[in-house]
Amino acid sequence: MNHSTTERRYLYLTVFVAGMGTLAVEFTASRLLQTVYGTSNIVWANVIGLVLLSLTAGYFIGGRLADRRPDAFLFYALVSVAGFCAVFFLLLTSVVLRGAAGALAVMNVGAIAGSLLLVVLALVVPVTLLGCLSPFAVRLAVRDVAEAGRVSGRLYAISTLGSLLGTYLPVLLVIPVAGSRLTAVAFGTLLMIVGLVGAWRARRTGRGSWAALLALPALLVPVVALGLRGGLKAQAGQLYETESAYNYIQVIRQDDCNYLLLNEGQAYHSFYCDGGRVPAISVWSIMLAAPYFEADARPPQSAAVVGLAAGTIPKQFTRVFGPIPIDGIELDPAVVEVGRQYFALDESNIRAVIGDGRYGLTGLSGPYDIITVDAYKVPYIPWHLTTREFFAEAAARLSATGALAINVGRVPGDRRLVDGVAATLLTVFPSVHAIDVPGTLNTILVATQRPTTADSLAANLAALPPDADPLLRDALATAAANLAPITPGGVVFRDDRAPVETISDSIVIRYLLEMGPGGLGTLGQ
Repeated sequence: MNHSTTERRYLYLTVFVAGMGTLAVEFTASRLLQTVYGTSNIVWANVIGLVLLSLTAGYFIGGRLADRRPDAFLFYALVSVAGFCAVFFLLLTSVVLRGAAGALAVMNVGAIAGSLLLVVLALVVPVTLLGCLSPFAVRLAVRDVAEAGRVSGRLYAISTLGSLLGTYLPVLLVIPVAGSRLTAVAFGTLLMIVGLVGAWRARRTGRGSWAALLALPALLVPVVALGLRGGLKAQAGQLYETESAYNYIQVIRQDDCNYLLLNEGQAYHSFYCDGGRVPAISVWSIMLAAPYFEADARPPQSAAVVGLAAGTIPKQFTRVFGPIPIDGIELDPAVVEVGRQYFALDESNIRAVIGDGRYGLTGLSGPYDIITVDAYKVPYIPWHLTTREFFAEAAARLSATGALAINVGRVPGDRRLVDGVAATLLTVFPSVHAIDVPGTLNTILVATQRPTTADSLAANLAALPPDADPLLRDALATAAANLAPITPGGVVFRDDRAPVETISDSIVIRYLLEMGPGGLGTLGQ
């Protein structure tokens, strides 16, 4: 094997690792961002747009640099620096976001904006450097214009295969096992090592000092030591934090209650108070009222929960109605495990079904007397859980007197999402009722298999036996006192057209413009 073939193969290896590193940087940065800013469509669009813009700049700069100095040593020096910057700036991002998390908790808008600007700069530098590598590699690999198409095509294919691995490996394996920061260290260090070895191989033909590049790993040691100190967040009362394939998960303790927070932590997804105490009627408690819109209602004998989280809904159903069989669907198995460790999710009648809410429900046969849907990724309800087709699938798994209860967001003066979901429900169910949960920005929509009226709720409340659980009595009383009119309108959500995110975006933006960031509150439902 001649020297030229060996060099070209090492160049292919470098391009493969660089392609893998580019996507690994993108996904690691997005996972760090979601701990503070969430995983909304806006956040993802900004991350992807910023990466594409940085790559565009890198392609342009790298192409010009390669034509001016087609130097293998310079190329591998860029690879080494890109690997170092991937580690340095992603760890810097982690430190900056730790401060941003505290600012977001108290709605310090200036600190939040400043942190976001630093994060943008931190992402731009390594991605731009990585973008420089592809055109530079093409310039080095092409020896004859007659082979330009074949060689460049091979390089981009190899780079894309690396990107494919960089898409799945961090998300499915490295981040859940090692966390975002160690993922940044692993992929950045690998890229830097490949660059340093390549620079050493090219040191005799290049114009530069290979010894100077050894400063990069020397500098990286204190950077990693400082960057890995402490947790991703340092929040008062924090009992636990971890990263799964789907979420950044926190458990916070306030007074005698544990709260489950996911990602940006601006809403809690489950709670458990010592001894099973329920301190106040909540979104989940209102779900208890759903079966009581039927005339002469009887307690449900079975239930399904789409959005199990750490088990607040099925635990309250079990407390009120006894050990009825309950199937709880949860996408993230790590959340279920947290529920068992910190939220006393140990009832034998509650069966955890791991999977997507819609897919998981279609795999169940029922029939259920009540199906609840509360699977928010704040501030968005998953669009595929709002369509006419999904509601038809849910109705097919309800008993003849069953009911479906779904949590829908709203803001004062803007009920477009509530009205849209209600209109969609009415294409499947004969009756739909709305309950505005007091003290929150949530409305529970209850759809029933048979025609029902709100009068039945009041009648069933009055007919409760004296020994009924006080939580059930309070839930029915709160629901009856907070019924809201239904004004179905707008588009009916279907699988082929469900503009839920568009409506949610406009609701949030309009509300922020009118109320300011303080209107969002902090720890709430």
